[in-house]
Amino acid sequence: MVTTADVKALRDATGAGVMDAKRALEEAGGDFEAAKSVIQQQGLASAAKRAGRETNQGIVVAYTHPAGKGGGRIGALVELNCETDFVARTDEFQALAHEIAMQVAAMNPIAITREEIPSDVESDIEPMALMEQNSIRDGSKTVGELVQDEIAKTGENIRVARFSRFELGSSE
Repeated sequence: MVTTADVKALRDATGAGVMDAKRALEEAGGDFEAAKSVIQQQGLASAAKRAGRETNQGIVVAYTHPAGKGGGRIGALVELNCETDFVARTDEFQALAHEIAMQVAAMNPIAITREEIPSDVESDIEPMALMEQNSIRDGSKTVGELVQDEIAKTGENIRVARFSRFELGSSE
């Protein structure tokens, strides 16, 4: 028997809708972790369907590394796009944009995806593609997985449109 408390807990953990959470719990026989996995799989499937949708709303976020030793010397700008202004104004979307800007400042990627990396780059490409980098806050997920998680929660296509990193004294 699935209780409303179970549904609420699953919704809080995944951002899924009431009926989606209830169906996932029923499908998983009440097992919370299995239900989370069901929700995630549903989110990935629906994210794939949304991949072609236009993303002409969003935000630009600036991040400057805090003052202190080396502080204020590195900054990043990130444009994160979504389908509607409604999603762009949510705290979760803005937190994702901020986290990606921190990632850019810390890890200095050269492209958003592996396909965008210039062919003349001779080092290991994986850490140079933003979407393939392990998150600096949650090393168990890549930046691409963080974006996919937000797509699953919002029901909208989300993409990193562009970024720029600045370092004092660097001509790059």
